[in-house]
Amino acid sequence: MKCPSCNETLLMSEKSGVEIDYCPSCRGIWLDRGELDKIIEQSANHYAKKDNYDNDYKRYEYKEYDNDYNKRYPHKKKKSFLNDFFDF
Repeated sequence: MKCPSCNETLLMSEKSGVEIDYCPSCRGIWLDRGELDKIIEQSANHYAKKDNYDNDYKRYEYKEYDNDYNKRYPHKKKKSFLNDFFDF
């Protein structure tokens, strides 16, 4: 299969039972029908348990920042449970 954006051949990866097609060139991610629903369901199941939520809160260091902090330091992308799916 070819990437709709750059016409490069897509590579396939399986993460937690979900088959993900991705482009090594433009780093686009392409999901087949129903795969996004599987990811959402697994995320909901993961965070339905309070222990998982608390562990991720500590692991990814979610913090409350005031507006002055955001002005002084550039925005950094927060990590979450879903990073494991899209780590290529």
